[in-house]
Amino acid sequence: MSKKTIILIGFILLKFVLQYQLINPEYDLQRDEYLHLDQAHHLAWGYLSVPPVTSWISYIIFLLGNTVFWVKFFPALFGALTLLIVWKTIESLKGNLYALILGATCILFSTLLRINTLYQPNSLDILCWTAFYYVIIQYILTEKPKYFFIGAIVFAFGFLNKYNILFLLIGLLPALLLSSERKVFVEKKLYFALIVGLLLILPNLLWQYNNHFPIVHHMKELAETQLVNVDRTGFLKEQLLFFIGSFFVIIAALYALLFYKPFARFKFFFASLIFTLAIFMYFKAKAYYAIGLYPVYIAFGAVFLSQILQTGWKRYLQPVFIIIPLLFFIPMYHLTFPNKSPEYFVKNQEQYKKIGMLRWEDGKDHDLPQDFADMLGWKELARKTDSVYALIPNKKETIVLCDNYGQAGAINYYTKKGIKAVSFNADYVNWFDLTIQYKNLIRIKNYEEKSTEFEETGPFFQSSAIAGEITNKYAREYKTTIFVFTKAKININKRIEDEIKEEKDYLKE
Repeated sequence: MSKKTIILIGFILLKFVLQYQLINPEYDLQRDEYLHLDQAHHLAWGYLSVPPVTSWISYIIFLLGNTVFWVKFFPALFGALTLLIVWKTIESLKGNLYALILGATCILFSTLLRINTLYQPNSLDILCWTAFYYVIIQYILTEKPKYFFIGAIVFAFGFLNKYNILFLLIGLLPALLLSSERKVFVEKKLYFALIVGLLLILPNLLWQYNNHFPIVHHMKELAETQLVNVDRTGFLKEQLLFFIGSFFVIIAALYALLFYKPFARFKFFFASLIFTLAIFMYFKAKAYYAIGLYPVYIAFGAVFLSQILQTGWKRYLQPVFIIIPLLFFIPMYHLTFPNKSPEYFVKNQEQYKKIGMLRWEDGKDHDLPQDFADMLGWKELARKTDSVYALIPNKKETIVLCDNYGQAGAINYYTKKGIKAVSFNADYVNWFDLTIQYKNLIRIKNYEEKSTEFEETGPFFQSSAIAGEITNKYAREYKTTIFVFTKAKININKRIEDEIKEEKDYLKE
């Protein structure tokens, strides 16, 4: 085994070790993770929330035992594979051992550690961006048509994971057209590869069509409720933070793409970065959508620096560029990971407020970072719902109806009673089992909306009561309430059908 291989394995092992050490055991899974895990039980070519790849991974996690270890394993794996592809990119660009170590260090001690703590499409999205850029570099170096087809497969897989990869293509195309590499567009095999890619994503496109393109509604709702709070200046500032320890490496890459002769054929990567960031800013995208852009530039920068720092006094700067990411990781470790108790974050709010970590999607500051607050209270909710469910005589005739997908997903993940909680929110609107005639209702209600629940629902049942609520004051779901309604006076199924129809009509708008 070569020295380079041993070092690479060391980086990958360190990546996995770090990922499992960055979350305090006090935290549960995050809200979105529960929804993604539940998709394993409802496999389809599309969902209201995400494309289908996440459900495939969730099914694998389910087969492996559905434990937290495996939930956290896959985002860590995608992060490790991103590091591996950057390593291979550096090798392709003729980088030496120093370039490999520098690139791996910059990738390891970056925002990817934060992204890879959560089981969401983002980790695989970044991997697909990095892999697609790698394929482009391989084609430029070899001009082998096989890379058209490999690129089509990588892009299709990325598209079926998260539609965000479309921004890569939109930013890349004008950059290619303005460069000498536009000659690629006269290659016939490129268009055969495009057909292959289209065929791969076609099932999802058909699903979107058959379901009235919910992605359009989702983007409109996202723009109205979340992206409206995005500040374009803030977007650019956050770009600096994602790879802050690698800032000089990325700057070196941009310089090299313009002026370093061995990179002359890759000059369009400079324009691609500008175009892609401009498009993200135009649409007021969230800052983290652009993270997939940067790993390939770290590869370019590492190779360039390894060449110019070889001789004279400059060689003494070699360890500096490796130490910088490590130094920036120290405050990152203390500030940006859920590795401390909620009480600690509350007691030290000012330092988190300064860097914007307490600002939620509603544009307001709160006690904890939103992701951290979304990782609390779920086990408590599931445990109390199980206790209530156990006391109801006719369990099979009882439906557990939640206000949001996080509540439904968490109950389904942690339940010991085999509950199949549902919601009119997100994908759950398609997962109701109406073959059962329901007589009882366990209603999980958000605190803000619980005050009128007895008046609205109570008259349709013979008995009603509050059975519990989430008591963890740091949870985003704090005071979410469990209502119990038994012996229905009306046809519950008919009411559910009407609500589902209303929600689906809304999604068609």
